[in-house]
Amino acid sequence: MKTSKFLLLFLTLFSVAGMSKAQNLPSQKEIMDKMVLANGYFMNKWPDTGKSIITNRERPSNIWTRAVYYEGLMALCALNPDKAYYDYAVAWGEAHKWGLRDGIKTRNADNQCCGQTYLDLYEMDKKPERMKDIQASIDLMISSDKINDWNWIDALQMGMPVFAKLQKITGDYKYSERMYQMYNDCKVTQGLYNKKEKLWWRDKDFLPPYTEPNGEDCYWSRGNGWVVAALVKVIEILPNDPHYKEYKKTYLEMMKALLPIQREDGFWNASLHDPNNFGGKETTGTALFVYGMAWGVNHGLLSAKKYLPAITKGWNAMANEAVHPDGFLGYTQGTGKQPSDSQPVSYTSKPDFEDYGLGCFLLAGSEVYKMKK
Repeated sequence: MKTSKFLLLFLTLFSVAGMSKAQNLPSQKEIMDKMVLANGYFMNKWPDTGKSIITNRERPSNIWTRAVYYEGLMALCALNPDKAYYDYAVAWGEAHKWGLRDGIKTRNADNQCCGQTYLDLYEMDKKPERMKDIQASIDLMISSDKINDWNWIDALQMGMPVFAKLQKITGDYKYSERMYQMYNDCKVTQGLYNKKEKLWWRDKDFLPPYTEPNGEDCYWSRGNGWVVAALVKVIEILPNDPHYKEYKKTYLEMMKALLPIQREDGFWNASLHDPNNFGGKETTGTALFVYGMAWGVNHGLLSAKKYLPAITKGWNAMANEAVHPDGFLGYTQGTGKQPSDSQPVSYTSKPDFEDYGLGCFLLAGSEVYKMKK
């Protein structure tokens, strides 16, 4: 009898302790304020949208890193239609004459990523120059039989939404069908998706027998985040696509696999299955996972009861621990392809490019904001 009473008391105390740790999402105003703060820091630092980016070398500002930022800016603009945001995006396109790095002959998804924002802006104001070059580039790809260009998983996020948007705008299924062929080649033919673990190897360099120091397969956080973003966008853009069920199935599998490996502090590790290999807080992968989970709840594909705690912990972790008082975004891993790249990552460390991390954060914030309605 005493044992039963003790057990009941223990469970009660444990339950109360757990409840005390439960978190709540902040108000819509607080969520928006964090996005506006972080975005304001960037826009103030980069007033010239056409200015080249100089790190270890000089690059034009229509590369993938900046393109991902503008994806986030467009999501923010949809919720907070500040004319300054729209003008900033249009100025970026105009500065590059709505063109792509390496021209329309490029087959590199990184160079085509800017087309996502170009096409968004085209849908807002149907000026033909906004979609001319990106459509020409994709048409050149489709005119050949080559489908194995996407041989690293980041390419799915950079390229798939462009194909999906072109299909939506033109009504021509050649875009969505070629998109599926290339996606399937990356996933199945090249074998970058582990059907057992429900996560993706970044590229062929990380296929077995490659392992992390703890013997687990290497699943890079941001790389898997790119896939999440790609699937979310394609599902939303093309809800009636013939391959919708396939995209949805893989998306749900990934969400289920990612949920139990979230850190207690709300972040995800850069190495998803080896928390001791460059373990620590990391914003970009976390932002993309929060974005995917919040989007799923908002669209009725995920259970709010099951995923809201993870979304809340993830957003609060980024908003409270990564965003500096001036809007600078900490714990952002720089460019690379694996957990060890651009390390160490800390609150004050500055990545080689400050733009794409902000884009990921704004994508997450845009969906978390919608959850508070």
